[in-house]
Amino acid sequence: MRLAKIKLAGFKSFVDPTHVPIPSNLVGVVGPNGCGKSNVIDAVRWVMGESSAKHLRGASMADVIFNGSTSRKPVGTASVELLFDNSDGRAGGQYAHYTQIAVKRHVSRDGQSLYYLNGVRCRRRDITDLFLGTGLGPRSYSIIEQGTISRLIEARPEELRSFLEEAAGISKYKERRRETENRIQHTRENLERLDDLREESAKQLQHLKRQAATAERYKILKQEERHLKAELMVLRWRIFDKELQQQDKVIAEQETTLESVVAKQRRQEAEIEQQRENHISSNDHFNKVQADFYSVGSEIARLEQSIQYVKDARRQHEQDLEQAEKALTEANDHHQQDDQSLKELNQILAEDAPKLQSARSHEKVAIKGLAEAEQAMQRWQNEWDSFNQKSAEPAQSAQVERTRINHLEEQEHKLTQRLERLNDELGQLDDSQLIEEILLLEMQEEEGQGQIDDLQQQLAHQVAQSVKCGMPMPSVLINLIRCVSNSKYPKGDKPHLKRCNKPHLVNKK
Repeated sequence: MRLAKIKLAGFKSFVDPTHVPIPSNLVGVVGPNGCGKSNVIDAVRWVMGESSAKHLRGASMADVIFNGSTSRKPVGTASVELLFDNSDGRAGGQYAHYTQIAVKRHVSRDGQSLYYLNGVRCRRRDITDLFLGTGLGPRSYSIIEQGTISRLIEARPEELRSFLEEAAGISKYKERRRETENRIQHTRENLERLDDLREESAKQLQHLKRQAATAERYKILKQEERHLKAELMVLRWRIFDKELQQQDKVIAEQETTLESVVAKQRRQEAEIEQQRENHISSNDHFNKVQADFYSVGSEIARLEQSIQYVKDARRQHEQDLEQAEKALTEANDHHQQDDQSLKELNQILAEDAPKLQSARSHEKVAIKGLAEAEQAMQRWQNEWDSFNQKSAEPAQSAQVERTRINHLEEQEHKLTQRLERLNDELGQLDDSQLIEEILLLEMQEEEGQGQIDDLQQQLAHQVAQSVKCGMPMPSVLINLIRCVSNSKYPKGDKPHLKRCNKPHLVNKK
């Protein structure tokens, strides 16, 4: 039995239906890394019944389905079909007389896996039985891949024995023997289970026999109970029948009495009905009289309201008439006053007409002067901006000089401290180098003091140049001058150096 063709669709990298023909016993699949050569071997192992995702180089069985790429969408199913040439008739069982055998496996993403033999659905076990003794199978020696040779060489004796048995063709019979032993074991277990059931049934049968005897006795006692109950019911019926006859007599007497009482009641009800009709007619008459009374009362109230409204309206009209007469009198007075004021304003307007002409001429002159003043102000603003720009340069220079002065003062302070420390050590040491160093420090201090004086003179010169411009100095520059003038030795912080000269040091020696 020889593999003749492989059909793949949706399996791993074979998303499109692909046919791999194998025309002879020696066929090679050549290609670069990642082209899917190993997927062909995985397809053969998978369709033969491989159930381990690890042996198929995957994490789960769903990994055998094409999972999509940048240009293709994933598919939902995968199928592989192997076509075997059985011209030699090595296939056993019912498929021995077939010249070609087709084995197919189909799987979907919902986990459903189906097997087919020559287009007929079958079990996985049928696929396994077909390849027993032929050397083919999901993990047989006939499929040699990477690591198979080393696995055969390093195999343990029991593993090597399984390979030899498969090659010798006895694995099929061994598998049948194992299945027969399993069936015998299952039959023995079933017999033991039947013995347990038989013993349990015997126990239940004895219990049921006791229950049947008890039920039979119960039936007899129940029959006696029904007979006794029937006799008791007959005796009670006789007693109740006598009582019923007596009650019928009493009921007949009571019915006669009831009929007389009912007749009397009907006469009284007729009288009550007559009285009710009289009462209803009286109520109707009373309601009519009461309605007339209420209508007359409401009409009286409406007329009273109308009279009161007419009185209020007349009183309001009289008040409005009085106010209108007063307003008319005041309006006449205001009209006379307005006429007098209008005459006075016309006279004042005639007097102020020449002044208006003079004011307009002055206004034109003032507008012309305002334009000239705005131009002068613009020129002055430009000059002020240029002065600020020029005055900023001395301020920046002064700031740089101030920084240098601070640096020199720090150096002077450090030198003073060092000089004092050296004077203290001088009483204990006798070294000529220290004397020279002290003299050098004193010279450096004098040079620093001279530099400070020069910087102050330069600053004063720059300030004088700014003052010559005739514009007020910025507040920043004034504060900087004050700081420079007071920065030499602030009050209470002037260092007191012990100036050591050479004769003094000689005396110390």
